[in-house]
Amino acid sequence: MLKAKILFVGPCESGKTVLANFLTESSDITEYSPTQGVRFESCWPALMKDAHGVVIVFNADIPSHRKEMEMWYSCFVQQQSLQDTQCMLIAHHKPGSGDDKGSLSLSPPLNKLKLVHSNLEDDPEEIRMEFLKYLKSIINSMSESRDREEMSIMT
Repeated sequence: MLKAKILFVGPCESGKTVLANFLTESSDITEYSPTQGVRFESCWPALMKDAHGVVIVFNADIPSHRKEMEMWYSCFVQQQSLQDTQCMLIAHHKPGSGDDKGSLSLSPPLNKLKLVHSNLEDDPEEIRMEFLKYLKSIINSMSESRDREEMSIMT
């Protein structure tokens, strides 16, 4: 059985924990309470080691989050030599914030990445389906890589 290490990263108060809990069916949707995650950059290399994918979560309603996304992409995707297909952007819309999917334009290189809008209040199953598609592509890539490695050992 293959196990994938997927990192959920992004600015504070973007919805990472709520989304991760929802997608892993760990808990019901609850009110916001800050997660004491890994706030120190010195810990990031240990987190990134052997990661198969990165989900960058941001609150599209907060302008500073859009500006920070390039830093998250650079640190967790580019510097780790991950492919763009191993990265997914989630524009998380908090309850009551509306769901403005149309006005989000991203600059290169972020505009090449898979962007999904999430609104757990209005359409929770949409984000679950999109994440499962993303996860399936990660697992397929891992399986192909393992097969290539096995073939190179045998030849």
